[in-house]
Amino acid sequence: MKKTSTKIIAAVVVVAVIAAALLLFVNNRNTNDNTASQPPSQTQDTLTSSENSLKDGETLVVYFSAQGHTKDVAEQIAEDLDADIFEIVPQDEYTESDLNWTDDNSRVTREHEDESLRDTSLVSTTIDNWDSYENVLIGYPIWWGIAAWPVDTFVEANDFADKNVIPFCTSASSDLGDSGKLLKEKANGGNWMEGYRFPSSPSSEEITQWTDSLK
Repeated sequence: MKKTSTKIIAAVVVVAVIAAALLLFVNNRNTNDNTASQPPSQTQDTLTSSENSLKDGETLVVYFSAQGHTKDVAEQIAEDLDADIFEIVPQDEYTESDLNWTDDNSRVTREHEDESLRDTSLVSTTIDNWDSYENVLIGYPIWWGIAAWPVDTFVEANDFADKNVIPFCTSASSDLGDSGKLLKEKANGGNWMEGYRFPSSPSSEEITQWTDSLK
């Protein structure tokens, strides 16, 4: 009697193991099928990789700097790459009080709240020998998760067709986010590549490490 009971229990265990294996197989197959049928991510193919991205030819570094941090980075990048440099300068330059984002009445806060106020006129958007540049690096501080809006005016005013364009930013805490992708959407053409975020005061070594990766 005990032997019969043992055989019955063993048979039940075998059946249970087989059933569990079949269930696992079916679930895995369904999961794989569902994954394959998912549409590609909306964020895919927005910016290409910046690895080995510089073309042979002339390079220009363009930057907007509100408090000097981006300027320092841009100047070293230009030196490292033996590139020309151009500063984006608003006609109505930002003062220290304008940049106080903790003040609800400051200029940047009002511009952040009302996009119609972000249309910033620049001293110049014209660059001598623009057509000669194969590579354009664009630097800016991050404001509320995007590129500081004076950069928009420059990007919209120039034709980036046939140029490699590489964004870079400085920020105390925010990352590059979608800032490069959003600039690409405003631009007239260009091969916009994945950019790089620097802290507000990066070391010279960090800057050089990045510029070396572009050569």
